[in-house]
Amino acid sequence: MARPKKYKISLTDDELKILKSVMRKKKTTKTVRNRCQIIIDLDEAHGKILTHEQSAKTNCVCMATVTNTVKLYCEKGIEGITSLNRSVNSDQARRKFDGRAEARIIEIACSPAPEGHSRWTLRLLEEQAKIALDVPVSKDTIGRALKK
Repeated sequence: MARPKKYKISLTDDELKILKSVMRKKKTTKTVRNRCQIIIDLDEAHGKILTHEQSAKTNCVCMATVTNTVKLYCEKGIEGITSLNRSVNSDQARRKFDGRAEARIIEIACSPAPEGHSRWTLRLLEEQAKIALDVPVSKDTIGRALKK
């Protein structure tokens, strides 16, 4: 015998419209789109109700994603589902180098080497970046930018 559901999802007509409009937008990420579809699939008030396993299979996600999405909806509502909260430790949040800084470093690296040197080294680029950019950047970051 299956366990009783801990979280029940019952959307109002307005909430259903909001979820569908979010899914239709071009700028909506795949994660948010999947979350919206999972909640619509599990909605008890409208249409046929899918089980968590069926919803996971139709949306090509794992069961943990379905469970976490339902929990997130019950705790934070539609706002919790439709917004992506980046972790402070994620790569995008910790990035010091934006596109302009990368372009500036590439420009410096493509210019003639400083006098007394046959070519640019990462250490020379690091010193030059301190002068050209306001934010000090390590040679490893410069190396990663040039490798891209």
